[in-house]
Amino acid sequence: MSEKPTVTAALIVIGNEVLSGRTQDANVRFLAVGLNNVGVRLREVRVIADAEDEIVEAINALRAKFDYVFTTGGIGPTHDDITSAAVAKALGREFGRNAEAEAILRDHYRPEDVTEARLRMADMPEGAELIDNPVSRAPGFRVDNVIVMPGVPRIMQAMFDGYKHNLVGGDPVQSVSITVALPEGVMAAPLGQLQQDHAAVEFGSYPFVRHGRVGTCLVVRSADEGALQAAADALSAMIREMGGEPIED
Repeated sequence: MSEKPTVTAALIVIGNEVLSGRTQDANVRFLAVGLNNVGVRLREVRVIADAEDEIVEAINALRAKFDYVFTTGGIGPTHDDITSAAVAKALGREFGRNAEAEAILRDHYRPEDVTEARLRMADMPEGAELIDNPVSRAPGFRVDNVIVMPGVPRIMQAMFDGYKHNLVGGDPVQSVSITVALPEGVMAAPLGQLQQDHAAVEFGSYPFVRHGRVGTCLVVRSADEGALQAAADALSAMIREMGGEPIED
């Protein structure tokens, strides 16, 4: 059994455009996989509007509950980009122009293209640690355990990839997927018993219909390799006892 602690995270997706359906979020899966690779488990995702009180409430609720809180969206140059100011309010920090971030922006743009709107992207909570943006240069930032990034997937993903080595994680969760041509319902009771017998792992059951045939994908997850393999072996044995043939993906 691993002695490393379980490290957890939450993600707050901020943006009216996501809630309206105009923009489809593409960051949740990327962040879930990327965090797991460094031993951090994404436990909760909230999608909220560009509303200060909602952002403040979500940040304060989640930063007390999880080791890391990530936000995406709302740090651009327009009037509805209010995430940075809301983070400052939630954390009780002064809010204003970050000299280092301003220098990055002024170096990136031609002098005639430097506008007050663009410089607003350098306004951050006092004491913010900058997160490099290799794509469009406007940095994200971290304050305490809150990590603030843009919502544009290409930018957010590049920013996260460059910053993730700074995260302190536990053991990554590994998984085994087994597909079987049996309906989920007939396996419910024995699968529940397996979960009780293998408390160190998590069993997931995902039914499907392919080419007119009913089947189930069963996924076993754990940070403990030994427990994971023992549970996967027990699951395969259960399937065979029921007349099915387990196919490990």
